Amino acid sequence: MNETAGLAHAPRLASNAGPKMSARDVHVFYGTTEALKGVSLDITTDEVIAFIGPSGCGKSTFLRCFNRMNDTVASARVTGTITLEGEDVYAPTMDVVQLRARVGMVFQKPNPFPKSIYENIAYGPRIHGLARSRSELDGIVENALQRAGLWTEVRDRLDEPGTALSGGQQQRLCIARAIAVDPEVILMDEPCSALDPIATAKVEELIDELRGRYAIVIVTHNMQQAARISQKTAFFHLGDLVEFGDTRQIFTNPRETRTKDYITGRYG
Repeated sequence: MNETAGLAHAPRLASNAGPKMSARDVHVFYGTTEALKGVSLDITTDEVIAFIGPSGCGKSTFLRCFNRMNDTVASARVTGTITLEGEDVYAPTMDVVQLRARVGMVFQKPNPFPKSIYENIAYGPRIHGLARSRSELDGIVENALQRAGLWTEVRDRLDEPGTALSGGQQQRLCIARAIAVDPEVILMDEPCSALDPIATAKVEELIDELRGRYAIVIVTHNMQQAARISQKTAFFHLGDLVEFGDTRQIFTNPRETRTKDYITGRYG
């Protein structure tokens, strides 16, 4: 299988935007184990960034640093600096609930709330006070479902449980839920790994449509997917950020031997 298939569809963009988020010398420890070793990287709004690398290489650990999901792991300790629009996300004054509204997350397995489709979307805007009336909330729900490419499929089923949708629809519902609070960044941790190829294609199309409106970072084991949907790719190995650059360059002319070995299937 040609792992670089789809590169023709990944546009090459020169990033003119300043970083939305920046990481500098980030280390993550689980107890005494160092899972991430001094990683520095910028995230901009005009590009999709893919994190690739073998299992256990640190890519999901790094992703979870951006909205402090590692806080939920008792043994985790994060050092270094991560900023959102120049603001330190690990500062004692940072409201983590607000941070996670600004930096949304879509997980590997679709996880709709055990509520109706409507309430799945309305929950975030309601608790964050984004709607002053039911009609405003209706508009937010419709807009989020429109942006997630789901509105025409569910517009007559909004009172049905979100869990009644297909796997691919559930994942797009989770993306709609994330964007309903109008985040600045969307983190995706292998969002297609539990989906069939047709559902995967729809999510990939959605990611491409959302690019430019949100900064998007996706962790994926699927190198073809990274090639198709990202403009920048970061390759992780054993807790190190080995190489970060233009997706086309990473897949066709990597600078580092470890990157080349992984891309060509010599290990992974």
